[in-house]
Amino acid sequence: MPDRKRTDGAEDVPTGARGIDDAAARRRRRVQFLRELHEAKELRDRVQPRRARAARMRQAMRMRTFRW
Repeated sequence: MPDRKRTDGAEDVPTGARGIDDAAARRRRRVQFLRELHEAKELRDRVQPRRARAARMRQAMRMRTFRW
């Protein structure tokens, strides 16, 4: 079966180069995900200010009682 072409989208790229490309693509997806997550949190805070304030107060209390 050497005549058949690959249909999985992978080309004849060395494994090391493909790993670098995969890592770069993964980082791009992660950055985009974190950016969208941050935007969603900001939107939620704007829409529900009382809940956001309570969450900030709880976080502040946790930080005050945290022991290093």
